[in-house]
Amino acid sequence: MFAKITSLGLAGVDAFPVSVEVDFHRGLPVFEIVGLPDASVKEARDRVKAAMGNCGLELPPGRVVVNLAPADVRKIGALYDLPILIGLLVATGQLAPFPEDCALVGELSLSGEVRPCSGILPMALESSRRGLRRFYLPALNAAEGAAVKKLEICPVAHVQELIQELTGEKAISPTASALFSQEYAKATPDFREVRGQLLARRAAEIAAAGNHNFLLIGPPGSGKSMIAKRLPSILPPLSFEEAMDTARIYSVAGLLSPGQPLQAQRPFRAPHHSVSGVGLCGGGSPPGPGEISLAHNGVLFLDELPEFSRQAMEGLRQPLENGEVSIVRAGYRLRFPSSCMLVAAMNPCPCGYFGHPTHACSCSQSQRLRYIGRVSGPLLDRVDLIAEAMPVQFNQLSGEEEGESSADIRLRVLAARKRQLERQAQTGADCNARLSPAAVRAVCRLDAPAGAFLERAFHSLGLSARAYDRVLKVARTIADLEGAELIGRRQIAEAVQYRGLDRKYWGGGE
Repeated sequence: MFAKITSLGLAGVDAFPVSVEVDFHRGLPVFEIVGLPDASVKEARDRVKAAMGNCGLELPPGRVVVNLAPADVRKIGALYDLPILIGLLVATGQLAPFPEDCALVGELSLSGEVRPCSGILPMALESSRRGLRRFYLPALNAAEGAAVKKLEICPVAHVQELIQELTGEKAISPTASALFSQEYAKATPDFREVRGQLLARRAAEIAAAGNHNFLLIGPPGSGKSMIAKRLPSILPPLSFEEAMDTARIYSVAGLLSPGQPLQAQRPFRAPHHSVSGVGLCGGGSPPGPGEISLAHNGVLFLDELPEFSRQAMEGLRQPLENGEVSIVRAGYRLRFPSSCMLVAAMNPCPCGYFGHPTHACSCSQSQRLRYIGRVSGPLLDRVDLIAEAMPVQFNQLSGEEEGESSADIRLRVLAARKRQLERQAQTGADCNARLSPAAVRAVCRLDAPAGAFLERAFHSLGLSARAYDRVLKVARTIADLEGAELIGRRQIAEAVQYRGLDRKYWGGGE
């Protein structure tokens, strides 16, 4: 007999339908799985047979052929265990045909328990898009699947529960839809704790307001990491669509919180500098999202930037520009979103004290240039703001006065983002950092003094075309923070200031 079960597979962060076709005929015992399965899928035959035996289910002796269609797309993972088992029960006449408007995924333990799987959220989204009525999935993934509306999510903890549901003996209650709240977590670090560093704090506010890439340079202990880790506290909350898009990536990576799959707080990823190029940008076997994709719609923080491998740093260039990572291998092409804010911190030299007002630098000029030269010009060109974090004075640390709170800064950031969203119909971008060249010309309008100042800065600093556009975008963000329509000379001067530091450190001057 023949049975067909609708299931799903993953290609990057997108799901696709998989038909689990089971053919059974009496005869010599043979169990084959075809349809381009990987090793974990092939092992399903042993898990399924053991689970059936331990659950008191009968598998008559005969020839079993399981086909996973489409046969030209590789199937990865143990999520086809449960569809194969149900297909066997249908093919051997122990169950009625599985409903065509339902989908089924799940990994089996040898005792018949259904274990959680990665990538449930994109599978639920694909099921809803294809008009399916019900999605049977592991019970521990129920909250994740329930984030998708207009789809009944039926949690299955054990094979017997699903069999009772399909025979009508005992129905499975669908999981209620997950709620989404834009409230932030209370444990977020606050900018109030940062003493001094007015220039670096100002640059961080501008970066947050326009979603600009941001580099902090300064000696050890000056507060670079402290400022970077507080950036999420002043960023706008994720919209529902952004939260779904981010959760989709975390679902594929198996990193979603079981009880709360959708969160309003933007992701903050801070990989160690020993991370490989694949770990940072994605890939591997099977291909998975890297840190830059896990930071999608949030912040990717690279501390001690020159210590990262050249391959890892240079691999960031295309994703930062295009907002996605394209992984092309023989036989497949995958896409992982990577639209994030890059925040980096670094020392100005190997000893860390070049430019320090009281601590002498022990590095030679060649050592310093070799160290700072690990950050290439093309990567530096993709950074919108470069700010110095200089040592904090004793009176600033010992005084009673606290810094401005994240809540106060965030109000200004939200107001600036609102102005950018109001222009979205005109620009097609939800923030200034993502303005296209045509949109830059349309919305970054300068008054006469600002235009003359920018022309002088362009020639004296030797700005590239990309750097010119980034100066305009940063100036537009500064104007948005101040509620100005036209960009004036003061906004341009401040934006140029954040580009001038690369000449101080990378220009070779003492």
